Amino acid sequence: MDSAEQPQVLSVEGMALPPMALRLPGGIHAIEVSLDEVERTAAVEQLVRDIYPRGEVPLWQAMSALYSASALEMLSAGVSFFGIGLYDIEDGGGVAHCSLTVAVFESGEAEQDIVAQGIFALLSPDPMRDVTWLDLPCGPAVSAISFRKLVIDGQYTKSGKDEELSMGQMQVHIPFSTGPYTAVITLDTASVEQWEEFTHAMAGIVGSLEFPRDDSERVTR
Repeated sequence: MDSAEQPQVLSVEGMALPPMALRLPGGIHAIEVSLDEVERTAAVEQLVRDIYPRGEVPLWQAMSALYSASALEMLSAGVSFFGIGLYDIEDGGGVAHCSLTVAVFESGEAEQDIVAQGIFALLSPDPMRDVTWLDLPCGPAVSAISFRKLVIDGQYTKSGKDEELSMGQMQVHIPFSTGPYTAVITLDTASVEQWEEFTHAMAGIVGSLEFPRDDSERVTR
């Protein structure tokens, strides 16, 4: 997985959000969900062409409609950024797939340590999550890693039989240093064999997160 590309400056519709910027590794194709409708539609169309470069117009139109509807749903849930990661698997061929979302929520508290401690205390008792305190360049954060199994109906599998699918999720909660908000970055994947690589990618993403304090520090695209 390649190193970071240009910084992405994020915003959330309906929020007077302080600046927030992060870098995405190569291979992740993303759109800013909180763009206005016209810009979001254009971004989704470009996203679909990036993901399916050998596709044809009917496929692009169908997938654009699907992702546009998903983006609208995400927007109502506080998600400001959505991405899909596609990576070639070196040994044995195939493609490793992940999804990435960035959501921002009001935390009601501006002190980073207090917010992070509260999140840690809230998540730690869950035995299904591996919860860890992080000290990132932008401040304290809390990561939560979990795995679950899904049963895929046989009508959608090659074997024609129900099959189990393992899913892994990495989620990092990062309080803003510049206001009472918390960013939640989530990576989901069914390519658990490439978990270590996705872990490195996620570490690069959260490690790049910045909260510029004024316009002079703002990172631009």
